[in-house]
Amino acid sequence: MDLYKTLISVDELSSHIDDPDWVIVDSRFALADFGLGRRNYLASHIAGAVFADLNLDLALPHLPGKSGRHPLPGVEQTAALFSRLGIGPGVQVVAYDDLGGALAAVRTWWMLRWLGHEAAAVLDGGWHAWQRAGYPVRSGEETRPPRQFTPHPRPELIATTAEVDALRLDPLHLVMDARAPERYRGENETIDPVAGHIPGAISAPYGGNLNPDGTFRSVQQLRRRYQRLLGEVPVENSISYCGSGVTSIHNILAILHAGLGEGRLYVGSWSEWILDPSCPIATGKEVKSRK
Repeated sequence: MDLYKTLISVDELSSHIDDPDWVIVDSRFALADFGLGRRNYLASHIAGAVFADLNLDLALPHLPGKSGRHPLPGVEQTAALFSRLGIGPGVQVVAYDDLGGALAAVRTWWMLRWLGHEAAAVLDGGWHAWQRAGYPVRSGEETRPPRQFTPHPRPELIATTAEVDALRLDPLHLVMDARAPERYRGENETIDPVAGHIPGAISAPYGGNLNPDGTFRSVQQLRRRYQRLLGEVPVENSISYCGSGVTSIHNILAILHAGLGEGRLYVGSWSEWILDPSCPIATGKEVKSRK
């Protein structure tokens, strides 16, 4: 079968909602109300979808002062989750949320890729696009028959705090901040206790990947955007971060969808960076920008 590895349209998904070899994962989540995503799922979701919670399923518990806000679970724990959701060899996974993929949908997608499962895609336009199209929805809890998920970890996709610190000023590497520009500059920080950005990082807000309706911009537009941001830096030398290692994956997905290759993720991101007093902090715009 054809594998979907980056994005899939609602029209393409609609013909597979009853396919036993497809798993749809509802990953809706709200930072302001941790239980809202699950409540919304129970009220109405794409027919056949199972639910994965960002805090409870796709991250370890946050340890204030000791970890970033969404620590990455271990390999075995993650494999057990995917097994429970019915994901195994030959299964196509489609993840969605209601924020253009920017929260747990991309986290679900990336964690599957991290463990070697390439048949994973994000629903372009997410829940809102599905509703606009009038495709089937259901309410209540749904499950899929469990399968055996065998992990094949790809540690090269992860960048550590030490690596980011060592590479952030290297002209052959590029650190990209996916948060809103005002948070990058250290203005209007309402989530993390320290404002600013990693010195040397450029501002690359994930919102620049999206059209006004929440769908991704065209491949050509995304390619132009990231060719400009990357300059001469190879994609594999790029590292994306955000507040907690979730929305930054949106940029990794966009780059891969544009056919440019796959960058790395600083999983701990800003919320981990600021825990180490030896890690420097910058505010405002970077003096040197990359064309």
